[in-house]
Amino acid sequence: MPPPPISQRVQGFTESVIREMTRIVSQVGGVNLAQGMPNFPPPRELIEAAHVALEGDFHQYAITWGAPRLRRAIADKYAKFYGMDVDPERNVTVCCGSTETMLSTLLAVLNPGDEVIVFEPFYENYGPGCIISGAEPVFVPLEPPDFTFDADRLRKAVSPRTRAIVFNSPNNPTGKVFGRAELETIAALCLEHDLLAITDEIYEHIVYDGLGHTPIATLPGMAERTVTISGISKSYSVTGWRIGYAIAPAELSTGIRRAHDFVTVGAPHPLQEAAVVALGLPDGYYARLRAEYQARRDLLYGYIEKAGFVAWKPRGAYYILTDVAHFMKQYGVQDPTAFAMWLIKQVGVATVPGTSFYAHPELGRTKIRFCFPKTDDVLRDAGERLLKLQS
Repeated sequence: MPPPPISQRVQGFTESVIREMTRIVSQVGGVNLAQGMPNFPPPRELIEAAHVALEGDFHQYAITWGAPRLRRAIADKYAKFYGMDVDPERNVTVCCGSTETMLSTLLAVLNPGDEVIVFEPFYENYGPGCIISGAEPVFVPLEPPDFTFDADRLRKAVSPRTRAIVFNSPNNPTGKVFGRAELETIAALCLEHDLLAITDEIYEHIVYDGLGHTPIATLPGMAERTVTISGISKSYSVTGWRIGYAIAPAELSTGIRRAHDFVTVGAPHPLQEAAVVALGLPDGYYARLRAEYQARRDLLYGYIEKAGFVAWKPRGAYYILTDVAHFMKQYGVQDPTAFAMWLIKQVGVATVPGTSFYAHPELGRTKIRFCFPKTDDVLRDAGERLLKLQS
């Protein structure tokens, strides 16, 4: 007798294509520029802090919504960098990575039948997060080459059922950094229609070309209606630690904490204690972080352009989105997933097909994404492999 069918909620879900590409390249060999995880260690101070925490008395549950020292460190960091007035007792919730933070937020603020506006392309978990929450995502495109959005189109996407606008800045996969004028457009809509802004700012410190990061919560009237999501994975090179957090008004924080409690109970206690050290690193750390990532961006981007890809130079995060229509035609490949597989097997470089980031597959059908949180030798190895496409 066959087992009962899985729920309709998850029938449309598949294995993460990003993690699938990592699995495949590890089997056949090659350079993994698919999954956004560094191949270099985190700051030494952070490793030492983790050792100290493991030797200490932090082996049992922390407070469900976050260890007090970490919540205080988060509040202090946002006061220092952005001038935000954050109460660690009422406004901060620590979760198991920013992905769980986003899911717990969506579960906390959405009801079945609500609509959520999501800018497209987007990180692949946003769509399933809306579905799990019973809400319907409504997509507004970010148009290359600058990945700007049409303000009129965004305005028309708002309906009586719209509850929130979700966006990621700096953006994965495009590297777009939302500018002040764009944030003001989003904020004006939120204020006019009583909407929430749910912002994924995990790449907040990885910005280039002299740009800075502006949380939409700092705009007039937005602190009361914004959930700011971030974490330590990207800025401190610890993607496996799974420490994320939400900063939100007290009423919303109550809901996020309730959802988080029943999704994961709590993030790893000793790693929360160690994360306090990360959030207290000096300004020079962030200056080096930006400079080193900009150098990596320029190194890989140079190879990608020389190899013949149509590429858009990112202004933040650590991804390069490219168009490969001419390569697909040249090598007789019909879709981006097949081309990504071909690249792994024939060239030895793992990427992510663009359709992973689009609800409308036609918008991503000729795109692939590279990531560059790698040492220079790995990026050069990948670059030299890609140059073979020109031979």
